[in-house]
Amino acid sequence: MSIEPLWCVVPAAGQGARFGADRPKQYVEIDGRSLLEWTLTALAASPHVAAILLVLAADDVQWRGRDSFAGKTLHTTIGGAQRSASVLAGLRALPAQVAPADFVLVHDAARPCISCADIDKLVSQAIPAGGGLLAAPLRDTLKRAESSGRVAATEPREARWRALTPQLFARGALEAALVRAQADGVEVTDEAMAMERDGHAPLLVEGDERNLKVTTPADLALARFLLGQGA
Repeated sequence: MSIEPLWCVVPAAGQGARFGADRPKQYVEIDGRSLLEWTLTALAASPHVAAILLVLAADDVQWRGRDSFAGKTLHTTIGGAQRSASVLAGLRALPAQVAPADFVLVHDAARPCISCADIDKLVSQAIPAGGGLLAAPLRDTLKRAESSGRVAATEPREARWRALTPQLFARGALEAALVRAQADGVEVTDEAMAMERDGHAPLLVEGDERNLKVTTPADLALARFLLGQGA
């Protein structure tokens, strides 16, 4: 298929409190480069990514201002307290030439192992389907817990998927879905959830499970290994 030049919104306004570092998680380093730099480098390597909209915290003092990254245009804006608010801020900060019907990627700042192959797969399959997301089918046995921490039941894993990013939707439809969720007081945890609430059925595109989200120090160690292997 022909290359679709897309903007990619990267929410990076979170503090990463669960990670327990002395700085926001996205600025923790792997081999002398911040997690965010690794992620931006991976995104910029894709021919589908024309430009990046980076969403930062209002008090971010770590980011060194620049208007390009690895040869791709880069804009910044200020995000909100929650991820969904930051994504919404990013969509609103996109240039006017990005029309409501134009597709936009959204990718977690803490997923540095995203591959060009997976971005290509997502774009080629999700655009014709009207939008979708990278995801991975559950392979482990799934348990539901009681409040005591004991097993309440074993849940079926068939048709269960783990949502990954990037996720890909039309700018206007995603912005409207996020606004409605916000107005309803619903904190959506990813873009697909917002679209689902608006009656859409996003396409699940199976992605590489090495596209992990760094949430704990153990995740960081695995990401360091994978990046060292050229993941």
